[in-house]
Order: sequence, then C-alpha cells, then structure tokens
Amino acid sequence: MATATATRRKLKFRPLDDRVLVQQTDPESMTAGGIVLPDSAKEKQTRGHVIAVGPGKLLDDGKRGELNVSVGDEVFYGKYSGTEVELDGDDYVVLRESDILAVVD
Repeated sequence: MATATATRRKLKFRPLDDRVLVQQTDPESMTAGGIVLPDSAKEKQTRGHVIAVGPGKLLDDGKRGELNVSVGDEVFYGKYSGTEVELDGDDYVVLRESDILAVVD
C-alpha cells in the first residue's frame, strides 16, 4: 500500500512494518446533555479511520506477518498510543497494529 488516499487528496505516506496510519475523527463538541464543550475541555480522540497500512512485521523465518486491519476500517486505539503527525493540515496518528484495541463493524 504505497500510497493512501485521504478524503480530499492523494496523500503520499507509506507506513513501515506493522505500523498503521489512522486519521483521527473530530472530538465531540457537545455532551449528551447538550452542553457545548470548549476546545480546551475536549478529550484526545481515540477513534479514527485507517488510511494506510504497512506490509506487516518481519518474522524470524523471513516472511511478513499479516495485518488484521485494512484501509478504510474504523478503529479504537489506546489513549496514549502512537505518534501524532500533521500531514497537509490534517491530524493523523501512526500506530503499531498491537496498539489498536478494536475494529468497529
């Protein structure tokens, strides 16, 4: 998966090994009770869409391990996982596949 397609434009980014590029979803701006949250009160988002995946972890026998996520999956990941990056003005997180907690069906 050498090139991933972002929502509006082509994004040239190739994760290595078992890493995954996830585009963060926008944090909730309103509580369930209807209270509008200021930017400083919003929690870090732990949900997003997989934009690009690496080829898989290199195993001891020289083969590549298969990833359980694919481009387009919606995932939950750990709150303090990965490295936040900004590409073309959008926020992304680069994670190891093991940092992903669940795939939303």
